[in-house]
Amino acid sequence: MASLVRHLRGAAVVTGAGGTGIGAAVAKGLARSGCTKIAITDINSDTLNQTKMAILDINPEVQVFNHAGDIADEKFVDSFHEEVFSKFSRLDYAVNCAGVLTNPVKAVDMPTESFDRLNDINYRGTWLSSRAQLRNMLRPKTLLVGAKERGSIVNIASQLGIVARPAAAAYCASKAAIINMTRSNAIDYAEDGIRVNCVCPGVIETPMTTTSPEMVKALKPAIDIAPMRRMGTPDEVADAVLFLCSPQASFIQGHALVVDGGYTIN
Repeated sequence: MASLVRHLRGAAVVTGAGGTGIGAAVAKGLARSGCTKIAITDINSDTLNQTKMAILDINPEVQVFNHAGDIADEKFVDSFHEEVFSKFSRLDYAVNCAGVLTNPVKAVDMPTESFDRLNDINYRGTWLSSRAQLRNMLRPKTLLVGAKERGSIVNIASQLGIVARPAAAAYCASKAAIINMTRSNAIDYAEDGIRVNCVCPGVIETPMTTTSPEMVKALKPAIDIAPMRRMGTPDEVADAVLFLCSPQASFIQGHALVVDGGYTIN
């Protein structure tokens, strides 16, 4: 189970936190690591509430603010983050996990509507969330005792933001956009004491990758290419995220940390 020995004090926000995927694993890992103010959002209110209950099972003292909504909606993203800051008076960690996959499709066969939906969530949603989080981290606040920085943002990209695969042009581009957005924001806000990094998971065992037989079939070659020849787990990705959030990663900025069982080296 994801956690850090060194506590992550302060307040955190996690997008895409519903269900049993990476976002939920990160939210629960934050609770295990001592974070006592956690805001979570997801499009699905039922699975979001399940994550809230799981956090409280770990530590009943955690203040959990959960609000379901669409991160592709600018008004929702801005109002949600305003509510987070209003309730917690600070934001120290932000993790943007919301994202979608598409079934294999070549560019000429992909409807524009599918392309727009993919990018609205994967890239636009991450960009909108990062912008709102940076605004809050830039607000005057008292730094945590012993802290050297104002905040840390971790975006979830993908191994396919680094390398390409067949029939995934739009998806690969959406994740590559997150990587370079991360790098650019890292340059722009380093002087403000804000670190911005991203994690690039390989094939991770989540409902998004295992519920569709077509998706399972499409992902098998990627699993076989990776030297470790298995899917990763949400907790394995969450461990990398928690590390990048933590003071133990205080000199890491603009990095794309690959967690893929070796896929990109093979």
